[in-house]
Amino acid sequence: MQSSETPKIDTSVPHQARVWNYYLGGKDHYEADRVFAAQILQAYPSTRDIARHTRSFLQRAITHLTAEVGLRQFLDVGTGLPTAGNTHEIAQGIAPESRIVYVDNDPMVLVHAQALLTSTPQGVCDYLDADAREPERILEQAAKTLDFDRPVALSILGVLGMVWDDDEARDILRRFLEPLAPGSYLLLEDGTNTVDAAAAAEAEKVRDEEGGYHYKLRTPEQIGLFFEGLELLEPGVVSVAHWRPEGNPWGTPEAVDAYCGVARKN
Repeated sequence: MQSSETPKIDTSVPHQARVWNYYLGGKDHYEADRVFAAQILQAYPSTRDIARHTRSFLQRAITHLTAEVGLRQFLDVGTGLPTAGNTHEIAQGIAPESRIVYVDNDPMVLVHAQALLTSTPQGVCDYLDADAREPERILEQAAKTLDFDRPVALSILGVLGMVWDDDEARDILRRFLEPLAPGSYLLLEDGTNTVDAAAAAEAEKVRDEEGGYHYKLRTPEQIGLFFEGLELLEPGVVSVAHWRPEGNPWGTPEAVDAYCGVARKN
């Protein structure tokens, strides 16, 4: 792990990683996070479903890339607080030699990552305290663990919504992808306001008025632009609930307001 210092954690204001942990049923959150999350859920009750389906999408995508594609290197940017089914648990459960680097800039994530994101003896699991707006710094540090001459899976879930300018968001993504070897993959997800626009707008109003973190909702078409120049896997850019859903007796789940895709760099 990168830092041995105990970082300062501000518990007086809600933070995206802790609020998301609350939605997923975790225990790593404070009163400000719970109050804020409750207000969002009142405005948009499906928010918890969005969190759960996004997590499930990550698990299905990592399983595919590890078991079917054969990738053994993963760069997870904006990992959030550890919960069940983390990237390294999925990948190393299939291929114990997998190497994973997690990236986040929340002090609480750092503390928990140091304690919980432990690797198999055959593989490696590391954590970087860095901001997603610094791709060059992240790649330089991650190169101590990952071999960028070989394919890597780059996971960026729920991150680019924190970047309000569309051109800046695409530039950040370009700077991550350009140095990656051919055969690398991008896993990307972000929030939309398509499935239930009225509720999404109400939740956005709560975020603005209550001083929580701000998050830009994009259309599925705008999210699709993030994959330009890459080879999208089927079924393309879809709601996280519809990306290769696993069979169940109740059929395909309803769409939720988060869209995703997985694409290959040729």
